[in-house]
Amino acid sequence: MVRKKGSLILCGAFLFVAWNALLLLYLWGRPPIGRLGEGGGAEPGGKEEWGVGRGKGSRVNLAGEVIRLAEEVEIQLETQKKLLKQIESHRAVWARQKDNNQLATSIASPEVIIPILVIACDRVTVKRSLDRLIQYRPSPKLYPIIVSQDCGHTETARVIGSYGDQVTHIRQPDLSDIRVRPEHRKFQGYYKIARHYRWALNQVFNTFSQSTVVIVEDDLEVAPDFFEYFRALYPILRADPTLWCVSAWNDNGRDALVDPSKAELLYRTDFFPGLGWMLLKDLWDELELKWPSAFWDDWMRQPEQRRDRSCIRPEISRTITFGRKGVSLGQFFDQYLRYIKLNTEIVPFTKQDLSYLLKEKYDEKFIKEVYSAPLVKIEDLQQGGSLKGPGPYRVQYSSRDSFKVFARNLGVMDDLKSGVPRTGYRAVVSFLYRGRRVFLAPSEDWTHYDISWS
Repeated sequence: MVRKKGSLILCGAFLFVAWNALLLLYLWGRPPIGRLGEGGGAEPGGKEEWGVGRGKGSRVNLAGEVIRLAEEVEIQLETQKKLLKQIESHRAVWARQKDNNQLATSIASPEVIIPILVIACDRVTVKRSLDRLIQYRPSPKLYPIIVSQDCGHTETARVIGSYGDQVTHIRQPDLSDIRVRPEHRKFQGYYKIARHYRWALNQVFNTFSQSTVVIVEDDLEVAPDFFEYFRALYPILRADPTLWCVSAWNDNGRDALVDPSKAELLYRTDFFPGLGWMLLKDLWDELELKWPSAFWDDWMRQPEQRRDRSCIRPEISRTITFGRKGVSLGQFFDQYLRYIKLNTEIVPFTKQDLSYLLKEKYDEKFIKEVYSAPLVKIEDLQQGGSLKGPGPYRVQYSSRDSFKVFARNLGVMDDLKSGVPRTGYRAVVSFLYRGRRVFLAPSEDWTHYDISWS
């Protein structure tokens, strides 16, 4: 269909050129205007051949003929201009149709395989993660589960092996300690995790020859529509070069901060969320060459890696973590992570038009919504009596310190990585506060993140 429309555009352009060529030949080939000689021909070489008559009648006829020809040419030019405008208009429409068709084809295509890579180590509770993945998985063929195990822990290996051919069990072969600086000895676990990720992702993309993957750690439980979510967003990720991941996680996804009636809400975010996320092979080819030796997730949040790209994240998380035990020793778990709300209803994302998440469409609507929201003080939100309706309302911050103060008072996470707040998009953090939608936002003339805010 697209090829046929392209041919029509070429035909239109050819007709335009051909018409002008014929018109030129027609004008060149017309008999000279002027006094006719004997036998009905113009006198060759005479002034009449150039339309210069000697009589008054000849001059009148010549002027009328020139005017008539000029009017004809003008009419033809107007016709051709309209034709070109129609061609250009149809070209734009066909281009949009092509984009929409590509998105629809990617969603519907049964050939798109989205493997799930489970990063495991020494947690036998990986069973909880695998049980939910297998329970909700609509197709083993379209969603093969690859469990990559580090650490060589026998009991964990036995649990993984108990699933038989429902999963593919691979083992990271290098279990040796990694030489680190003396002050980093306590971070040995972070170095091993980065090494494991690199090996496991190379297995998925290079050994198993997959084009995309969703990474899940062994302490994550997934939502019933986890697979539906990633299936629907796969074509958006492929179509928009300003995106580099799709995440199932909302860092500010605690029960009181999200709208339980809006499970279908999706956002762009400049903060890399992780915790159940999709990337494409093209991105891995870019990152693998410079993959860090440790702290890979914070490394991903640096501007040199992010390169102004964003991720998609949900209003209500499609994963929760149950792993207080880990190399981070429960950091954030007791204060934030244990309260993250897991989505429980199935949203038919693959039947929805998600093109609003493409940058050009999203930014225009997002900026208008944020900066048309009434500007209020934090005290107004806390007291609430003077505010009418569910919002949205905007609280404006102007510095790193003011952001942190407002975030703490409103209950959202206050840390920044490379100057980017968690869940932030264009430095705006969106959440609910006492049932009202709030945008914690910089001034409208904001242009870029300041890494010194970290």
